[in-house]
Amino acid sequence: MTIKLLAIGKTDNKQLQALIDDYQKRLGFYVKFEFEIIPDLKKAKNLSESQQKQKEGELILNKLNATDVLILLDENGKQLDSVAFSNYLQKHMNSGIKRLVFVIGGPYGFSPEVYQKANGKLSLSKMTFSHQMIRLFVIEQLYRGFTILRNEPYHHR
Repeated sequence: MTIKLLAIGKTDNKQLQALIDDYQKRLGFYVKFEFEIIPDLKKAKNLSESQQKQKEGELILNKLNATDVLILLDENGKQLDSVAFSNYLQKHMNSGIKRLVFVIGGPYGFSPEVYQKANGKLSLSKMTFSHQMIRLFVIEQLYRGFTILRNEPYHHR
């Protein structure tokens, strides 16, 4: 199985990017992992919130394969602790899917079409974090999940 993380817009903070790169490298020891950035929309200030969600939604949907399992990182999604998240990953690996795709949307969330295509929604917290920080949190939690599945000492219960 491949895990892919899609995110709208680049990370401009070099320290944050260094941490993302570190966890991405670590994660590669456990699973094939892809991280793809969808560039910010040009002239987004001229678009309404719904127009921006619509255009970003089209870009997201264009990155998906027909057989992908799509999980949206959404403030209204299901919250899991790290052990439950590791079990969630294991369940998907056991199901025989080819690619599990997590998506971090733009500043206004997702278009109705993206919600319709989604197979699930997860929330990392009830708190609000910058979209750039969420990338690090997702990749770190993926790494943590695999260390839990392998009974490695990274996660302390």
